[in-house]
Amino acid sequence: MDENKSYFDHISSDGADNSEGNQPVIYSGPQTKSHKPEEEPRGSGKGLFFGGMVLGLAAAFLIFAIACIGFGLQNSVQQLVEAPSVDESKEDTAINSDLISKLKALEDTIDKYYYLDEVTDEEMQTGIYRGMMNSLGDPYSEYYSAEELTELMEQTEGVYYGIGAYIELDTETGFPKINGVIAGAPAEEADLRANDIIYEVDGESTYGLSLTEVVSLIKGPENTDVVLTIVREGEADYMDVTVGRRQVETPTVTLEMLEDGMAYIQVTEFDEVSIDQFADALATAKGSGMKGMILDLRANPGGSLNAVVEMARMILPEGMIVYTEDKNGKRIEYTCDGKRQLDKPLVVLIDSNSASASEIMAGAIKDHGIGTLVGTTTFGKGIVQQIIPFRDGSAVKITISAYYTPDGNNIHGIGIAPDVEVPFDGEAYYGSEDHPDNQLEKAKEVLRELME
Repeated sequence: MDENKSYFDHISSDGADNSEGNQPVIYSGPQTKSHKPEEEPRGSGKGLFFGGMVLGLAAAFLIFAIACIGFGLQNSVQQLVEAPSVDESKEDTAINSDLISKLKALEDTIDKYYYLDEVTDEEMQTGIYRGMMNSLGDPYSEYYSAEELTELMEQTEGVYYGIGAYIELDTETGFPKINGVIAGAPAEEADLRANDIIYEVDGESTYGLSLTEVVSLIKGPENTDVVLTIVREGEADYMDVTVGRRQVETPTVTLEMLEDGMAYIQVTEFDEVSIDQFADALATAKGSGMKGMILDLRANPGGSLNAVVEMARMILPEGMIVYTEDKNGKRIEYTCDGKRQLDKPLVVLIDSNSASASEIMAGAIKDHGIGTLVGTTTFGKGIVQQIIPFRDGSAVKITISAYYTPDGNNIHGIGIAPDVEVPFDGEAYYGSEDHPDNQLEKAKEVLRELME
């Protein structure tokens, strides 16, 4: 959804069959690449953390640490699904009388022997639902209780209270990690960085928690603090970082006119509000004498498919933007008429945190040959999820299809390789007050050559 965020946000139909009222959503999720921190002692949790490097289960989607995890989801919860009764005559079903009998036996065993804090019936039922979704082995499919779905809906307004960081679950460790931070937000002020692994929140381990659970630990009342214990590549020990919570606005598109007529447009996520912001940025850049454009999609976790399609239509030539296929082979195509094709040289900045909608944009630009990709290989998120709500207020997010670039490439687990490989020099960037950005400098160099 899937982001919403480190996921595709809600996807509008835009030519898709939406007869059931639901809209699919694509999220970015756990990275296929992660930094392996040095093994340093920190009580009994050290073995668990580094054991998780192998055994960690990736999570469903990227979201703001402050809980901005579902822009536009209100449009994705129109269909209300009745919970069906058990059909004993149906073959090949997991829900049968044997299952119900065993569940009852488990419940009786817990009632009779379980020593620790009492678990409510609602908590136990929720655990069963989560277990069923976990059995899919799909880190992008997840169950939401009614309270979680309501909270998700309330977090779609673009202004929220939190620390202003994007979070996803790391594939190899099973711990959450920072995907990116919002400029001027508390996370940036506290010097949190992309790929910082969140080991604890206020002393509570995050291992094995879902993104929803991690976010609930990090967020809190305005003007309060949260302590994140992080593991950072290159650091010899764990770091405790205190971050304030406050109202954070989420700008998605920014424009800066650089030297030599170069327009620098950064898109931090693809939300519905991004469409007009991107159009305004393009118009302003053209009115300012733009001779070439740098489109920065680094650390962009994704967003709304409708948004990325509409934005792609502002720069792409006539033809395919992206298409999806479901388990039955049903194909939905999103195309461009080419009437607003960008007529200036284009360079696109990408990295391993560019995911989902970002990869759709980068993939379409690359396949159409209208721009040069600079940076490192993207995240590799090529599948689509959909939020399906139920009448009791709960919902599931479930993978429903795969998406393909115009040339028919599914980049899931692979990513999109840059035309010009330039690893980010984090040591230089974070080691100087000037924050030199070697990838951006290379993009300028490439663009100058294209503009000549």
